[in-house]
Amino acid sequence: MPIPFSSRKPALSRLLVSAALLAAPAGCLWPAEIDPKRYLEDVKYLSSEQLKGRGAGTPELEMAAQYLAREFGKAGLKPIGGGDYFQAFRVTTNARLGQKNRLEAIESGRRRTLNPGEDFQPVNFSATGTVSAGLVFAGYGITAREYGYDDYQGLDAKGKFVVILRHEPQENDVQSVFAGRALTEHAQFHSKASNAKAHGAAGVILVNDLAAHPGEEDGFEKFARPVGPDDAGIPIVQVKAGALENWLASAGKNVKDLQAAIDQDLRPQSFAFPATLAAEIEVDILRDVKRVDNVAAWLAGQTGEYVVVGAHYDHLGLGEQFSMAPSMAGTPHPGADDNASGTAGVLELARYFASRPKPKRGILFLCFAGEELGLLGSSFYVSHPRLQLDKAVAMINLDMIGRIREGKIWVGGVGTGTTLKAILDEAVSKSTLTVDCSDQSGYGFGSSDHTSFTTRQVPALFFFSGLHGDYHRPSDTWEKIDAGEASRLLELVAGVTARLAGDAGRPQFVRPAPARPAGGVGSVPDFTGLPNRFRFPSVREGPPAAWAGLRAGDVPFEFDGKPIRNLYGFTCALRGREPGREATVKVRARRSGDPDQAPARRTELSDLLIFCASLDD
Repeated sequence: MPIPFSSRKPALSRLLVSAALLAAPAGCLWPAEIDPKRYLEDVKYLSSEQLKGRGAGTPELEMAAQYLAREFGKAGLKPIGGGDYFQAFRVTTNARLGQKNRLEAIESGRRRTLNPGEDFQPVNFSATGTVSAGLVFAGYGITAREYGYDDYQGLDAKGKFVVILRHEPQENDVQSVFAGRALTEHAQFHSKASNAKAHGAAGVILVNDLAAHPGEEDGFEKFARPVGPDDAGIPIVQVKAGALENWLASAGKNVKDLQAAIDQDLRPQSFAFPATLAAEIEVDILRDVKRVDNVAAWLAGQTGEYVVVGAHYDHLGLGEQFSMAPSMAGTPHPGADDNASGTAGVLELARYFASRPKPKRGILFLCFAGEELGLLGSSFYVSHPRLQLDKAVAMINLDMIGRIREGKIWVGGVGTGTTLKAILDEAVSKSTLTVDCSDQSGYGFGSSDHTSFTTRQVPALFFFSGLHGDYHRPSDTWEKIDAGEASRLLELVAGVTARLAGDAGRPQFVRPAPARPAGGVGSVPDFTGLPNRFRFPSVREGPPAAWAGLRAGDVPFEFDGKPIRNLYGFTCALRGREPGREATVKVRARRSGDPDQAPARRTELSDLLIFCASLDD
């Protein structure tokens, strides 16, 4: 799961559902039993040393895919359309700059060569090749109809390089329609690139918006850091602000005045540079591309409609890229909870429903690859669906369901379908679990594969047992999975799935509110139920948290003079901060006993970081 966000263990015998749970409405298939022992065996294999963390493009991920296909077959489920269980697609597992990266500014026929690595640098999802074109200035490169803002209004960008600023307008204004001081999705590199391509641009030249970040270095994002598609289809480069000032001077303008004008009234300041100015860009990126597979099994219903039950089965492999323990790169990251737990849940639900009478609607069981690289498997599926996507009444996503504590789970996305809340409430009333569904958006406590479906107007629910200190670490092992509690969650999910597969009506899609990014300080928050508090179960090595003195177990209670009562208050406070700004966080150093009895410690976060996608990285 790409989210950088001691319960009692029942015996691992079969869990029987109570008589109340069996007293379901006519036509609704409620579960009779879920087998926790069988569930745990699946988790153990998927997170075993043999599979070495199931990294994208590795032989071990292929072994996991073969295992899933065999288990689906044993359950009596068929591939879609009589083929096999696999939907192949290709992912980039590594990218590096080649030797032929070049940018030349052409002014009145004279060429000025910019130096790669000093004056410019390609973005890692840039297309390769050579393009020559004229230039237009497109402000921040944003089209945000929900905010009444469009940098491309009245601008002809077809066949031109669009020169655009990083981030977004009114970035330092807490009253900005762009979510205050939080950066929205429109600020991300991949969003700007996609928008430029949609407007016919030949390429994108990104420049730091230094006027909004005084005192900051005019540098580049690390080549491997930005998240986006493998190849955006057009060249995308970052250029130092000095080059832009020279180009703007040829048009009688300067970037500081342009930014101020945009911030003042959110009116675009876009324009075409003089025809005497052009650029030629050559991008050379070497990519390692591997085949991976989504694994799909089909349980036919009585109609053409169906429910999707899914989970991602990939993890970090040896943890070189997204590990929360970078000093342990090269060590297998088993990913027992993330997300062998959810994948094993899909298998167990597939076995259960395969043994029941045929439902009214079919059920598609989907295990995705490439989630850890950016929801690649689910994104590929919704772009290349094996079944008509408009026949999908809902999607249920299981991501990290194996570490339930104190009987509490989180369910996101209930607001994406008109009847989802009522269906979930009914199932919860027949369960002993406590459910938090306060996040009614389509993002569900962070981004996971359900978001690929909500972008295609498929209602989706996201089941999640919470983050913990073993997240994205080699210590996420099968021994810490609570199979009994996970089975209780699967009983709940089975009840929801049965209602969706059997009910006469179908939920109508409700568009979720725009995702709002949150911040991070280098620690994974713990969802364990402290009254009106949360704590850091672990602190990642390096800046900013570890350097500032935060330690595992600390309970934050104040951020820049404002009281913090829970995780959401903390992330909300982070959203208002900019990278590089100093913040004061007060924590209670929880070393032993009640955290309220521990002494407060003031911590300066001199290198506060803001991540791009909730608590994702």
